[in-house]
Parts: sequence; C-alpha cells; structure tokens
Amino acid sequence: MKDEQEQRQLLHRRVIEVNGYARPDGWYDVEGVLRDVKGHDVDMTEGCLPAGTPIHDMFLRLTVDDALMICEAEARMTSRPYPGTCEKIVPEYSSLKGVTIAPGFTRIVRNRLGGIHGCTHLTELVGVVATVAFQTRYGTLSPEMKERPPHLDGCHALASTGEVVARFYPHWSRAGVE
Repeated sequence: MKDEQEQRQLLHRRVIEVNGYARPDGWYDVEGVLRDVKGHDVDMTEGCLPAGTPIHDMFLRLTVDDALMICEAEARMTSRPYPGTCEKIVPEYSSLKGVTIAPGFTRIVRNRLGGIHGCTHLTELVGVVATVAFQTRYGTLSPEMKERPPHLDGCHALASTGEVVARFYPHWSRAGVE
C-alpha cells in the first residue's frame, strides 16, 4: 500500500480556510479563502501555469450581527483561470448584504449567485463561510440563552432528546421524550 501511495502523482489540491472573529462593535467577521493548485503545469489562456501555482485563490468575508444577518459582504480573486472575465462577478457577492443565515439561506444564495449569476468557487465558499459564521456566533452564547439555539436538532448529536443536549443545554432538553 505504501509503495502505491509513493507512486501517486498529485493532480489537484483544494485548501479552504475559514476564520471567525469578534469585532469591537459586537459584529463578527468571517473570512474564507479557497485555493486550488495543480500538481502539474497547466496551459492557460495567459500561458503556462507552473505546478503548485494557484489556479484559484479567492477570498470572501461576511460580516454578521448577533442575529446572523449579513451586514457586509466582500469577495476578491487573486488568482482565477480567466483573468479579465472571472473577476467581473465579484461585486455581485455584495448582494448578500441583508440576508440572514437561517433556514432557506442556501436557496437564497443559489437564486442570487448560482450558475451564470456567480462564480462556482465563491458561491461554494459562501456556504462554508456561513457555517463558520454560525459556529462563531453560537460559540459565544450561554447554554441558558433565552431563545432556543437554532443548531439543536440539526444533527444526530444535537437531538433535543439526546444526552448531549441534556448535558450542555439542559434548559432545552427533551430527554426521555419520544
């Protein structure tokens, strides 16, 4: 098995990094970078792209308030496969301003920025950044919060009838209820 792995050639690597920050004004900045590189030289419209050089290097920042409403949205492209064309769509990502990260968010993003109305890679990054926005915001809340945390019942581990919710969110637990 090890010999087979040593003989493999890297063809493509995608790295996505997302960080969430608390701001002094009480809002949150969530910044994501998507970077694609090829493990081999690639002929591009602008010439040969050497192996290891980003074919995509894209940035997205969503600034959200306590209710996860997007107050600011900024996108940038440092590397893209079609210079002069790809970056023309970047301003469209500001259309996320005013949208709340809540049920229906993915549908709204797809309607506004899907297909020819956006960039496949930036639109993919919106979903990842939104997830981290959720994690950033709700990681700061007390288990005794007045409103039901929206992530409860969002996955198996956070079932309101389960032991995790009973332990960490006792106020919202329905343990023993079937």
